[in-house]
Amino acid sequence: MTTILIIDDEAPLRRALRTSLRAREFEVVEASHGEEGVVLVADKSIDLVVLDLGLPDLEGVEVLERIRSFSEVPVVVLTARETQSDKVALLDAGADDYVSKPFDTEELLARIRAALRRTASSRPARPTRVEVDNLVIDVPRRLVTREGERIPLTRTEWSLLEVMVANSGRLLTHDFLLRKVWGPGYGTEWNYLRTYVGQLRKKLGDDAAKPRLIATEPGVGYRWLVDP
Repeated sequence: MTTILIIDDEAPLRRALRTSLRAREFEVVEASHGEEGVVLVADKSIDLVVLDLGLPDLEGVEVLERIRSFSEVPVVVLTARETQSDKVALLDAGADDYVSKPFDTEELLARIRAALRRTASSRPARPTRVEVDNLVIDVPRRLVTREGERIPLTRTEWSLLEVMVANSGRLLTHDFLLRKVWGPGYGTEWNYLRTYVGQLRKKLGDDAAKPRLIATEPGVGYRWLVDP
């Protein structure tokens, strides 16, 4: 049974999450303090952590960094912080995803399922072929076709697409994508990224307003929507 650790000092919220998770056959472990949560990750077989940033003893980011110092367990953060810089900092600190408060339980459950698919006990192999309607992305052959017709991509467009497909479902920050595609010397050139994402969407037939492939997380980054 998949075990989920909830680190949150609000008993009513823990209770509600416990009920929802157990109804879906997850085993639930709870901690009301950050220090307690870190110890539980170290001592028990935890498959995923739901971490609230508003803890009485430690800053949520510190809890996240301490967990990341010894474990790759997926962490979904609950945050009431509104600024994009705070959310980017969470992802850069090692969070797999975040949900803003107040949140819909079904959205949180969907994020949990997606994180578990990506980072279960053994990380799945990267997808080698993605098919969406009449669009086919063949990763080993570096080939994209629609209805059998090849779609030409530049080297940079392909690199961007490959990183997104390899991290399906994960929220990828601007900084992460810039470093991965353009190199470690990049991190603030968002205009590069915005331009190339736009070009990629156009070639793949995706609509930014109603995305099937690439979703924009305003001020944070992008998410590849197609499961491998």
